[in-house]
Amino acid sequence: MTSWSVHRVAPGDPVAAGLVRAYLSDIVGRYYGRPATSADVDTALAEDPTDDLVGFFVGHHDGRPAGCAGFRLVTPDMAESKRLYVERSSRGTGGGAALLMAVERAASSRGATKIRLDTRTDLVEARALYARHGYSEVERYSAGRYAEHFFTKAL
Repeated sequence: MTSWSVHRVAPGDPVAAGLVRAYLSDIVGRYYGRPATSADVDTALAEDPTDDLVGFFVGHHDGRPAGCAGFRLVTPDMAESKRLYVERSSRGTGGGAALLMAVERAASSRGATKIRLDTRTDLVEARALYARHGYSEVERYSAGRYAEHFFTKAL
């Protein structure tokens, strides 16, 4: 049996930073259809840094770091989920749900009554996760070049 534990950490924590780089490597590589380079990941970090996240979590699967998620506050009552990632070898084991719930609880405790996020068409497992957890697709709310689907949920 596999198990997940989720712990809040600083976004700059070395384990968190490594997971963010793994996340970006995964999604950048999928976007371009080739392995991402370090330069690709550095560019993605520069375009969308994590330094404004007010909550960040690392998920441990069977005792080892295997996922992450964070959020920022867009307004006092609106949070935005960012950087939800589960390593490929741990997908399908409940980590995405555990990380998403940690983000939702923390955002709610900061006064958010709604949460939003964006994702891409090719990230089908992410879109399925959000739908299973009560997120509804909404109209585009930003001009991000990598954002193709937008979701929101009442907390």
